[in-house]
Order: sequence, then structure tokens, then C-alpha cells
Amino acid sequence: MNPEVHHSKVISHVFFTGSAKQGTAGPPIGLIDIGESEIAYLFRVSLPGIHKNPNKIKCEIQREGRVCIQGVVPEIAIPSDSSGCLYRMQVQQLCPPGPFSITFNLPGQVDPRLFSPKFRPDGIFEVVVVKLGVRVPAS
Repeated sequence: MNPEVHHSKVISHVFFTGSAKQGTAGPPIGLIDIGESEIAYLFRVSLPGIHKNPNKIKCEIQREGRVCIQGVVPEIAIPSDSSGCLYRMQVQQLCPPGPFSITFNLPGQVDPRLFSPKFRPDGIFEVVVVKLGVRVPAS
């Protein structure tokens, strides 16, 4: 296949069904889910491609419930075949490499000292943070 051939309708050959049909193509960065229990908030942030390098992520949680996540989307090498052929992307739907910042507010105040972050293997950054003034039961 000649890499110089330009196909303007490449994207028209991508089809989605089920829950994939409801979203957009490509794994978006920064989609957020927020949950609440009696004692804590749970938030999940989509950070595809970053879970392999969690040291590059900074998560700051403030008492009033403001969350700021900063990091860098890494440069991803595009593989070439054994002939040394270089690929030029014709469809670009993944987040471009470089620094990012995601800021959002939780529904209430929290104790920023009491949070538990976890990077899941599927690229989801998941954090549980205790509400302010709530007594955490001893386990």
C-alpha cells in the first residue's frame, strides 16, 4: 500500500454499535464520573495512555472540593514496518501529546488529607476522598 495515497473518506468506514455508538471515536481524555456515599466522594477520570507513567500525574484536592489534575500525554511512537515505511496519520481522533490540566468541583467540602488515588489498567484514574467533618468508621 502506498502511504502517499490520500483517502478523504477514511473515517466513513468506522462503525459503532452498543454503548460505543453513544460516545465519540477514540478514547477521550478528561471524561469524569462523580459518585457520592454518606462518607465520601468517588471520582473517575479518563486518562488513556497515561496509566503506564503515573509519576507524571499531579492531583491536588482542595478543602472546598476543587480538584485539579495535571499531567502530560506522552508522545506515542507510530510503528513502521520492516521496510522503514513511515506512516502519515489521515484520521486523528486521539488526544494529541503534551501537557493537560483538568479542573472540576466535587458537590461538597472534603478533607484533602484523606484521599485514596488508584490508576486502573484501563486508563481510568479513580480517587475516593472523604467528606469534611465525617467520621470514618474504623475497619
